[in-house]
Amino acid sequence: MAAAVTAAGLATAVLLPAHAEAAGSVHLYKIYYDSPGSDRGGNSSVNAEYVQIRNSTGRAVSLKGWTLTDASRHKYTFGTYTVGAGKTVTIRTGKGSNTTYTRYQNRSWYVWNNTSDKATLRKSTGTTVDTCSYNSSRYDSKIC
Repeated sequence: MAAAVTAAGLATAVLLPAHAEAAGSVHLYKIYYDSPGSDRGGNSSVNAEYVQIRNSTGRAVSLKGWTLTDASRHKYTFGTYTVGAGKTVTIRTGKGSNTTYTRYQNRSWYVWNNTSDKATLRKSTGTTVDTCSYNSSRYDSKIC
């Protein structure tokens, strides 16, 4: 009997995280912080630095007023924008024309440090949704 109760308890423990994961979230997915080549500041190089935000929920989520910041407080604020259910949006550092799946910070220089930094995603209310840190020059990107 004790073995059955223990097994049932383990089964519940295994199901709870899966259930929470099934609910989904809007979260930082990837930071590509060290663009290829030397950092000379051309727009294509600056745009090779980006952050991806994934919506793993089953519904579209408005990101209007949400912010993405680094440890030095460079801030990108979303205008009117909705990320679709199960979709990912890429926020590039440089200049360009916004599309459904790519947004641009319109900066002329890099934001993400090549060795360590911290990304913070906040709702328009200021509530922190997610953070992702890295501390390595051995890699060019981090899956959060």
